[in-house]
Amino acid sequence: MTDTTTTPVAAPQLRAIAYDDIKAALNDGWADFRAAPSFGLFFSAFYVLGSVIILLQLSVLQQSWWILPVAVGFPILGPFAAIGLYEVSRRLETKEPLDWARILSVVIRERDSQIPFMVAIIFMIFLFWVYAAHLIFALFFGLKAMTNVMSSPEIFYSIEGALVLLIGSVVGAAICLFMFATTVFGLPLLLDREIDMVTATIASVQAVKTSPGPMLGWGLFVALAMFVAMAPMFLGLFIVLPVLGHATWRLYRKATTQD
Repeated sequence: MTDTTTTPVAAPQLRAIAYDDIKAALNDGWADFRAAPSFGLFFSAFYVLGSVIILLQLSVLQQSWWILPVAVGFPILGPFAAIGLYEVSRRLETKEPLDWARILSVVIRERDSQIPFMVAIIFMIFLFWVYAAHLIFALFFGLKAMTNVMSSPEIFYSIEGALVLLIGSVVGAAICLFMFATTVFGLPLLLDREIDMVTATIASVQAVKTSPGPMLGWGLFVALAMFVAMAPMFLGLFIVLPVLGHATWRLYRKATTQD
């Protein structure tokens, strides 16, 4: 766990990840969720509640102005929810007691560590994506940029609409790849070691570069699992999110050279 009173240390050496490691991490993540389901359900509830609120604003209340402030909460609260899941897996691994007060205190204490700096970066990237999405739409549709795409989806049936979807998907994929590479092991490192955010980010990116096939496969699996979990009114996130969170910690531990 992070103790901000100690001297930062160098990042641990991260070994290459194989597909078998990913399979084993998923099995371990599922086992962790089954061993402590209440924690997984608690931390995933933030995402499920936020998703439901956005859906209600769009389809029922038609108050789209609520979408941005609610969506902003995802990149801000996400890392802290992930830290909670990592801490549960860490305690299961070391056979420490699963105490609500201690686990929540770890999450709260991380606000004084390097985590908020990474949250700030994630938030800025999120704002950049919002700006880029609006810019791409405006460049192709001009004055039509004020069109409500929720009530007029037919605008995407045009050539301009197809280009907006294509370019937006490419830009979005690039941003998601960058976010994945910097945080997949960056966040677990910040919890596990006395390390600065820049060093943790570099170590995470290097780990992805060392095992591009398995790590990109893991990223695609996470994206697909999240997409499927959102289908039944986001209820699948109650299971998928904690399992993926626990599995990420287990995958990090497999990549960390035991010293």
